[in-house]
Amino acid sequence: MPNRLAQATSPYLLQHADNPVDWWPWEPAAFEEARRRGVPVLLSVGYAACHWCHVMAHESFEDDATAAYLNEHFVSVKVDREERPDVDAVYMEAVQAATGHGGWPMTVFMTADGEPFYFGTYFPPEPRHALPSFRQVLEGVVAAWTERRGEVDEVAGRIRRDLAGRAFAHGGEGLPGAGEQAQALLGLSREYDERYGGFGGAPKFPPSMVVEFLLRHHARTGSDGALQMAAGTAEAMARGGIYDQLGGGFARYSVDSEWIVPHFEKMLYDNALLCRVYARLWRATGSPLARRVALETADFMVRELRTAEGGFASALDADSPDSTAADGKPTEGAFYVWTPEQLRDVLGDEDGARAAEAYGVTASGTFEHGTSVLRLPGDGPGDGIRERLFAARELRERPERDDKVVAAWNGLAIAALAEAGAFFDRPDLVERATEAADLLVRLHLDSSARLTRTSKDGRAGTNAGVLEDYGDVAEGFLALAGVTGEGVWLEFAGLLLDIVLDRFTGENGTLYDTAHDAEQLIRRPQDPTDNATPSGWTAAAGALLSYAAHTGSEAHRTAAEQALGVVRALGPRVPRFIGWGLAVAEALLDGPREVAVVGAEDDPAAAELHRTALLAPAPGAVVAVGTPDSDEFPLLRDRPLVDGAAAAYVCRGFVCRRPVTEPGALAAELTPGD
Repeated sequence: MPNRLAQATSPYLLQHADNPVDWWPWEPAAFEEARRRGVPVLLSVGYAACHWCHVMAHESFEDDATAAYLNEHFVSVKVDREERPDVDAVYMEAVQAATGHGGWPMTVFMTADGEPFYFGTYFPPEPRHALPSFRQVLEGVVAAWTERRGEVDEVAGRIRRDLAGRAFAHGGEGLPGAGEQAQALLGLSREYDERYGGFGGAPKFPPSMVVEFLLRHHARTGSDGALQMAAGTAEAMARGGIYDQLGGGFARYSVDSEWIVPHFEKMLYDNALLCRVYARLWRATGSPLARRVALETADFMVRELRTAEGGFASALDADSPDSTAADGKPTEGAFYVWTPEQLRDVLGDEDGARAAEAYGVTASGTFEHGTSVLRLPGDGPGDGIRERLFAARELRERPERDDKVVAAWNGLAIAALAEAGAFFDRPDLVERATEAADLLVRLHLDSSARLTRTSKDGRAGTNAGVLEDYGDVAEGFLALAGVTGEGVWLEFAGLLLDIVLDRFTGENGTLYDTAHDAEQLIRRPQDPTDNATPSGWTAAAGALLSYAAHTGSEAHRTAAEQALGVVRALGPRVPRFIGWGLAVAEALLDGPREVAVVGAEDDPAAAELHRTALLAPAPGAVVAVGTPDSDEFPLLRDRPLVDGAAAAYVCRGFVCRRPVTEPGALAAELTPGD
């Protein structure tokens, strides 16, 4: 019989709806039940594409004996970290503080008041690699709860007090300046992997936001070193196994330092961020590889993640059924890996050998069981081999898709698709971005401009949007406004950012991840550092700065500047973990520049000026386009044509230089250091 999770909209929770564990969703009734029964709460947090979440589910949560023990001694609560990033953030902070590491599944034992007292991540069914078995952990917690309750309460209270005292009041005094940005660049250069690209060692995550900072820093300063690190990292990833050489799109991370073997799940947010950064790398360098990867990643998102409602699904699973295995059970990477024999079966002996050489497929394999992850260290094999392999792979059983639409990640996808469509003359991509934006307005935005975090199958979820939702959706709307010339997206961005000012902001520009009136957890989550995506803090700072550039709003500009205090404090110390904040700071140091393009509707000269403005590398530049009498964009007011011809005005703080009418002159106005 299905448990309580059967009513959920989260694909992750639904994966556990038939477990023998008597799961509860995160709700007050679960904690009331624990209080009534006098038992501890087991909190298990994961997400639908999480490989080790699946492993622990199969080993423990689907086991009748383990489930019976859980049901007798605990109230078990299951949380989708993508639906409730606030819950995940608060308890992950406790896990990392106690154990020195984190990850998913996250396993937390707590009191009925939500106070955690014991932590972990994955626990195996039998003791393994110095880890106790899950059953041993459960029995130990029960023994402590029943025999040493005073100690448990003391530990829980101490942890709660410690977490409550970690509020990040402010990042530092003053704005990040050129000196702090140069120190951040120096710090990155020390961690840069000269041989394989990227930063640090294994595992390696795609540093999309750091690459964006490097591109902006190069655009502002002309730094060759910044551009070399950005381009070197981008090429290494694009040629490695982390990139899907047949279908486009990036896996979550590489388990090794050489980008050979990925953790195969594909997340919307990674691909949105990387699509945008490869498009901007092409803008900076003209690299054919960057252009190809940007477009292939955009096409991957549209082909494999777009939902029937026009939004974008969260992820593709790492696992899929393996037809070559005796049991046929889902196996990590089964959809993506190849053997030389499989290549020959599809292509024949000669082309199969060529493909194996081009894609690095060996007899011993680069992955498990003699299989290899496709890479492209040199030129492609040609003769339609890639297309034939892709068609053959489409006949395999596909990974499951998490169809949940997350507002923040769709905002990132909107920005990426809008810009890729504009850069590469792909109006279909701009149309897909517009449709996703329409869905967010229609389904996720209420009459008070409050965002709902998720939806699925056209049905809005029940969880309130967090700061990253407001910042990233506003970022997407602002990018769409600049590309389409439709001022309604600027208006919607303003509504969202007014909510940020009103409900997410504390003293001196401090930002919180949840609104003032959100559910109260044991602490109000707040994290300015960028991780897999821009933090809510830095996402909001970027959107606030762009909106202020569009409108001249001093309130939004001041809020952006106050928020960027964290970059001055953290950028020189931990640049890898504040990449988006550093990128926003580059925009601030450059102005950012404001470009107003005026011309008659359907005027080719205005269209060419508009495209020139979009292709300019000036960090964080905002672009408005329309007729001189348009009232959709404040930047266009009092900007007349020049002798009846389309014109472009380049401004900072609404103070403009003389208008230009030629694309070459506009490009010169927007060059680095101008």
